Amino acid sequence: MTHSTARLDLRLEARDKDRITRAAALRGIPVAAFVRDAVLREADAAIAADTVVSLSDEESRRFLDALDAPFRPNDRLRMAMDAALRLTHR
Repeated sequence: MTHSTARLDLRLEARDKDRITRAAALRGIPVAAFVRDAVLREADAAIAADTVVSLSDEESRRFLDALDAPFRPNDRLRMAMDAALRLTHR
């Protein structure tokens, strides 16, 4: 199996690079590995925050109650469903 790699260049202040270098040394890993791990961890957190929905206990109960309730279309939806039925069953 082959893996493709991509390069990411980053400009930052010297003092920020020094902090990163020090942190990587404290972890005993190369700077590139430290930066990659930190960025990927942050990317995962950003993606999760955008894709995961957390509900309180009350919200969960209301959501489950709504799922258990029988489907009752409102008037506008009923009219749209009737119009679609007429269009598809000519």
